[in-house]
Amino acid sequence: MMDMESGVNAIRYVGIAEAADKIRGADRILVIGCSGGGKSTLSQKIARRFGLAYISIDRDVLWLPGWVQRERQEQHRLLAEFAAGERWIMDGTNTSTFDIRVPRADLVIWVRMPRWLCIWGIVSRWITNRGRTRPEMAPGCVEKMEWQFFRFVWTWEKVYGPRVLAGLAAQAAGKPVLMLKSRSEMRDLLDLVGADA
Repeated sequence: MMDMESGVNAIRYVGIAEAADKIRGADRILVIGCSGGGKSTLSQKIARRFGLAYISIDRDVLWLPGWVQRERQEQHRLLAEFAAGERWIMDGTNTSTFDIRVPRADLVIWVRMPRWLCIWGIVSRWITNRGRTRPEMAPGCVEKMEWQFFRFVWTWEKVYGPRVLAGLAAQAAGKPVLMLKSRSEMRDLLDLVGADA
């Protein structure tokens, strides 16, 4: 079946109630989306509620202290190792590694907030964490705000949205995908699974 908007195989989107049922029995959940949308907060709450290992791509794979990126080959090795784990929730998009992560996930949650909300998210976390490292970041990666990152978030949907759609169509193979487009939808999901909203 083709998705007419993107011209790729259809993705099996599910509603919040069905996703909540899936979460209750899931061993592996992938949470993707733009920076500032709330995917780390959501992931950590679900991890605590269901005893899943919380894996942050930013903290555990991508960054070394001082905002130095790990070599790509090492990133892939680490992602493969984490994805092979039995019970986890993984927070991070990186469509180039969907082939490693999506097939292992029982559910994909796409936090697809409006860009103004993502901008508010990155600005508010910068204000809150200025001079410190957030828990979902690698040690030594002190919170910062740069124009380049602001622009990355502002243009994320236009640049990366189509890549996410294509990656899910290629790798999800009928897996349930929940798309969250508002904070109220996120709260509803957390309420349904009994996680602290």
